[in-house]
Amino acid sequence: MTTTGIATNPTACLLVIGNEVLSGRTQDLNIKFLATRLGEIGIPVREVRVIPDVAETIITTVNEVRAKFDHVFTTGGIGPTHDDITSECVAAAFGVPWEPHPDAWARMAAVYKDRPGEFNAARQRMATMPRGAVLINNEVSVAPGFTIGNVHVMAGVPRIMQVMFEWLAPSLKGGLPVVSRATHATGLPEGAIAEGLGAIQARYPALDLGSYPYYRPEGNGVAIVAKGTDAEAAERAIADVSALIAELGKVPIPGEPIL
Repeated sequence: MTTTGIATNPTACLLVIGNEVLSGRTQDLNIKFLATRLGEIGIPVREVRVIPDVAETIITTVNEVRAKFDHVFTTGGIGPTHDDITSECVAAAFGVPWEPHPDAWARMAAVYKDRPGEFNAARQRMATMPRGAVLINNEVSVAPGFTIGNVHVMAGVPRIMQVMFEWLAPSLKGGLPVVSRATHATGLPEGAIAEGLGAIQARYPALDLGSYPYYRPEGNGVAIVAKGTDAEAAERAIADVSALIAELGKVPIPGEPIL
C-alpha cells in the first residue's frame, strides 16, 4: 500500500539484472541493503524487479520504471563479459550513443598501464557508457558505475555495489527518513490478530502496518511492524497493537523476533 506519509517522499525502484539470479545460481544480497539504506535517507523503495540479461527486456523495463519512479537503481551487468549488457541497454533506453567515457577510460587505462595488453577490449567495455553519464566511483575495483537522468547503474557484486552506493548517497535528495517500530508475540496465530490489526491500520492511514508470521522451535508467532515517516505515529500504532495482543491473552514483546 502507498501511504499518505511516505508518498510525499521521492520514490525508488530497484532493478536486479542477471540470468544468474533468475536461475537460482546466485542469491541476491543487494535488495535488503538498498531498501534499508534508501529508507534511511527518505527514498522508500516501492518496487523491485528481477530481469534477465536480455536487451529488449532491459531497455523496455528501464524506460517504464524511470517514468514511474523518482529514482531507479540497477545492479548487475556492467562487467567485461558478453552477457554484461546493462550499460549499452541503458544508452539505448535514453536514446544516446554508447561510447568510451573519457574519465572512466583514463581511470581504467591507468590501472593497466604497466600491464601491456591487459586493458583489452573486454575491460574497455567497462569504460564505455551512455553519452552524458556521470560516474559513480568504485574504490574496490576501479571500474565505475554511472548515473544518467534518474537511473543509477551499479555493480552486482555486493561489496562493490555497497561502496558505489555510499559514494552516491550524499548526492541523493531524499525526504523524511522511513522509521519502523515493531512488536511480536509467541503463540499468536496471524489469523487471530487480523481483524483488530485492520482496525488499527484504519486509524493510522499514513503508516504501513504489516504482520509477519514466524516459525521457530521454541514457538511460532507473529511480528507486527509499523513503517512510515512519523515516528510518534508508529510508536502509537505499535502501542495499540501491543494492547490488542494483550487483549488476546498473549504477551507483547517489543521489537522483532530473533530468528
